[in-house]
Amino acid sequence: MTRCRNLITDVPGLRVGNAHDDRLCSGVTVLLPDRPAVAAVDVRGGGPGTRETDAIGLAGSVEQVHGLVLSGGSAFGLAAATGVQSHLSKLGIGFAIGDARVPIVPQAILFDLLNGGDKSWDGANPYEGLATAACAAASDDFALGSAGAGFGASLVGMRGGLGSASATLDGGVTVGALVAVNAAGSATVGTSAHFWAAAFEQDGEFGGRGLPPSMPQNALMPRIKQLPGASTTIAIVATNADLTKPQAHRLAVMAQTGMARALYPVHTPLDGDVVFALATGEAPLTDPVSGLAKLGAVAANVLARAIARGVYEAAHCPPCWEAGPDYKSLFGGRT
Repeated sequence: MTRCRNLITDVPGLRVGNAHDDRLCSGVTVLLPDRPAVAAVDVRGGGPGTRETDAIGLAGSVEQVHGLVLSGGSAFGLAAATGVQSHLSKLGIGFAIGDARVPIVPQAILFDLLNGGDKSWDGANPYEGLATAACAAASDDFALGSAGAGFGASLVGMRGGLGSASATLDGGVTVGALVAVNAAGSATVGTSAHFWAAAFEQDGEFGGRGLPPSMPQNALMPRIKQLPGASTTIAIVATNADLTKPQAHRLAVMAQTGMARALYPVHTPLDGDVVFALATGEAPLTDPVSGLAKLGAVAANVLARAIARGVYEAAHCPPCWEAGPDYKSLFGGRT
């Protein structure tokens, strides 16, 4: 397998935009496909915050979407999808119903309301405007770490962040992941600098420390943020493979394994973990069963790597004083 930028935008035809507000200590990340793309979703956490997920669920009648949104702000952040819809509507993009065009823009949010930022805004909800700015910034290159939806994110004892990674399988099928990491648990083994996802790391992308030589004492005793409902890891896995909606759903289900490889514990009652799957349909699978199985396995690896990258790339940010110190301040950079 080979990689390019090691971003979800290595899947051709995708752009990602970020916007955040330093004072608010929160932000929005938008993924925009050049054309409508098949989408599905898998929800595992006990406290999700979502929009339009029923429509792209297996029982829903919507097959394709025009954008996907990851946002901070808890339920307030759900206004971000409105900003993306407005942006797309002005471009004439949307699901056609007679002369009307309705952009389909599913979204998931994370809780970052108690990270030290100023959440007492006056007037309009800020997330719609942040989403509009993220759309304007959408590109095939974008920032990781303290950016977009990951700007105000946290884990146990340190900042979370926005992560991405990609891989290419035989036959030209590419898969990428984009994730905002705000988990109830930890991305590192105990209190050490070693990431749970170290076995899947490529080219030192999150520090190259590898696995710990031995399991640190008490590493298997779960460390969990104490505030109920103040967590969630939200992600998108995207591929250029030609998938049906049920196949895209299976891709999302398999990709959830990447969270279990990178976070401990995960899918708790305190999390709202969500994975969207997006398929642009440019590359045929060699086999609908074994090809999808391989794609899902690699997608899980890629999501695990993206989670660790998001934490590793987080930056020091004094306004977000409750989000904790960043990984590099605690442990340094590359070994």
